[in-house]
Parts: sequence; structure tokens; C-alpha cells
Amino acid sequence: MERGEFTYHEIISQPSSWAAALEVLKSQRSAIVSVWRKGYTQVLFTGCGSTYYLALAAAALLQELTGIPARGLPASELWLYPHVYYPRNGRVLLIAVSRSGETTETLRTCQAFKEGRYGELLTLSCYPDMPLAKMGDLNLVLPSGQEQSVAQTRAFSTLYLACAGLASFWSGLGVEVFNGLPEAGEKIIEAANSTVKALGEDSSLDRFYFLGSGPRYGLACEISLKMKEMSLSHSEPFHVPEFRHGPISMVTPGSLVVGLLSEANRAVETAVLEDVRTLGGRTLTIGEGSADLNFNSGLQEAFRNVLYLPVGQMLAFARSLAKGLNPDCPNNLDTVVKLK
Repeated sequence: MERGEFTYHEIISQPSSWAAALEVLKSQRSAIVSVWRKGYTQVLFTGCGSTYYLALAAAALLQELTGIPARGLPASELWLYPHVYYPRNGRVLLIAVSRSGETTETLRTCQAFKEGRYGELLTLSCYPDMPLAKMGDLNLVLPSGQEQSVAQTRAFSTLYLACAGLASFWSGLGVEVFNGLPEAGEKIIEAANSTVKALGEDSSLDRFYFLGSGPRYGLACEISLKMKEMSLSHSEPFHVPEFRHGPISMVTPGSLVVGLLSEANRAVETAVLEDVRTLGGRTLTIGEGSADLNFNSGLQEAFRNVLYLPVGQMLAFARSLAKGLNPDCPNNLDTVVKLK
């Protein structure tokens, strides 16, 4: 078996996984809408590692589309410090996300949430027979996200897409807003391949920064994590304008700064990247329209954000192989973290 065989397949197969996930959402539309009708003062998304970053992105997107206060938090924070985060009044919707459905901190958080009767629990996972898939008032299982690799790629994007689907239903829309998304995914994977492969193999690059604001910040965090996990490279995420406030001092000719560009604030974001180039750093922009890697999807911004993920994952994958590593099996990591 070649190094990275599982990860490679999981990255390029994401569009078909997304199509299957959208079918699950369609079949569960009535139950999903019913949960939202109960009314909440706050929505909390939670997970561990990659799914914590997913929680950040999903919470920002949900609040943007519905106006209901939403936060993304690590499961360990909610488990260990519940009184810091749960409101004293009103009902909470807790959305717990886990690829495996058996991560200890997430399970303990959900159990304590139920015992405290803070509100309703909705779970998202990829394996129907695991504990998390039986704990919620509504349990959504997305088997098309299942993986063999340790580092999440297909699972993350599929679970994130499901969260975007929840937001679409709860804002009065439906899965129709994702029409054409799998096809757009296939196109950007093909279009980005040679660019990210060349960058990943470029030994002159010794540090990577991923910039994204609003709903894209959590995605920038996740792509940065993939670079760390797969390739053991120096990698950090930032909100786009925040990069100027200190981190830009790290820019050298060996820096690659990747911008996850938005539409509404593109002028502000591209100005930051221009500052990087002025200082001698290299940049790569990803987005709809004028970008180095262009989605050309025609989808609304809120519902195409998942397209950033394969590009960043492919970059991390290429870097890992170039360094002689095996992206299927990152150092010091296990597929599931279980505590005694």
C-alpha cells in the first residue's frame, strides 16, 4: 500500500460524500425543522479537535443566517466548566459533532447536558452503532463521511456540510441551496491539484498561515490543523485583518499565506495579502471569482464554504508526501481519543 492511499481517496471522494449527506438531510427535514420550533435562547456547537473547529465555523454560519446567538466550544470546556457557558435562563440547543461517535469528552458533555436538563441535544456523527448516535433528541448519522485515515478530511467536510444544511432549514430554506455543490467540488479538486502539489513540494517554504474571517475562521483553523497533523509543519490560522497585529512579523520569503476570501470584505482581505507580498512572503487566494483558485460555483457564499476544505487538505497532503511522511498515520495520534 502506498503512503497516503487512504487519505488521497478520502479527499477526492468528498463530492460524492456530500451528495449522499444531502440526501440524508432531505429525508430528515421534518424532524430537523421540528427541533427548531421548540425555540432556544442559545445554540452551542461542540466537538474535539477537528470538530471543535467545525463547531466554530458552524456556529458563525448559523448565527449569520438565523440571528439566534450561537457559539462553538470544545467539549472539554462544556464538560469541565458547564456553569461558565450554559445560560441561567432559557433553553439551549446543544449540537454535538463527532466523526467516531465515541470521543470521551463529547460523550461526557452530552451526558451531563442531559442530566442538567439544559435543553435539547442534537448529534451528528458518521457511525450508527456508536454511543453518540443514540444519545440525542435527534441523531443524524452520515455514513458517507466514514474514514480509515487518522486525520479527518472527508468526515470533517461532510459533517460541516450537514451543519450548513441545518442552518439552511432553520433559516427557512432547504437543501436546494446546495444544488451543484458536488459538481463544484469535483471541479475545484481538479483545478487546484497541480498548484497545491507544486506548493506542497516546494522545500523553500518553511511556514504556513491560513487566514479566514467570519464563518471561514473555523475552516482556516481546520486546514491549519491538517497541515500540522499530516506534514508536521509550522502552521497557524488567523482572522484575516488580525494577521497584521503581530503575526505579520513572522513573514519571510519562506512563508506561504493562504487567504480564504469572502465576497463582502474582499477588498479588506486582499489588502492584507498585498502587505504579505510587499514583505516578501508568498500568497495563495481561494474563493469565488477573482482568486488564484476560483470555485466558479455560482452558489451563495454561505452554502459554498465547504469548497475551501479540499484545497487546503490537498496542500497538506502534498506537503506530507514531499517530506517523506505518511498522511494516513500522523505522529502521536489515534483515530479516537478515549479517556479512562
